[in-house]
Amino acid sequence: MKCKVIDLDNKAAGDLDLADAVFAVEIRRDLLARAVNYQLAKRQQGTHKTKGRSDISGSTRKPFKQKGTGRARQGTTRAAHMRGGQTTFGPRPRSHAHDLTKKVRKLALKAALSAKQSEGKLVVLSEATAAEPKTKELAAKLEALGWKSALIIGGAELDRNFTLAVRNIPGVDLLPQQGANVYDILSRDTLVLTRDAVAQLQERLQ
Repeated sequence: MKCKVIDLDNKAAGDLDLADAVFAVEIRRDLLARAVNYQLAKRQQGTHKTKGRSDISGSTRKPFKQKGTGRARQGTTRAAHMRGGQTTFGPRPRSHAHDLTKKVRKLALKAALSAKQSEGKLVVLSEATAAEPKTKELAAKLEALGWKSALIIGGAELDRNFTLAVRNIPGVDLLPQQGANVYDILSRDTLVLTRDAVAQLQERLQ
């Protein structure tokens, strides 16, 4: 399919052919959900922890004698039902990551790209470069384009001036082509791909 290419001044910069095998596949919401869950699970730190009986400092003696007090027998003050005692079946440090096959991850990325294309929220940019690392100038251009919530994906190498200029603009993220992922694509309203990014993504996903 044909797609118009623009520059940062919103001027036409030619046309580009988008591969149907990457930008026009069936939008599988189930695969998108699995990919997002996979990414968020890997990101989770898993450092939450409660104290078991062996983690609690305290004496090992019986709190009081077995018989004659009229109270229920107790063997330790560190039991779960005692004040300051252990937590039963509490969380322990662990990894929350789970596996997702490469084939499913690849198909989910295609579905995310196709979803943006079908919604009319995919923009192809001639190049993501800046003459100077000036946030104010770039922010004005992005505002004129209406990109308040945008993910910009460049080629394998990002322009240093553009990277420095865009990083302080709220609502706008920048990634190299190899960092393209389902979660970041879906979390922003507009997806902006450079010519290089389109070529490299099509080569990688076809």
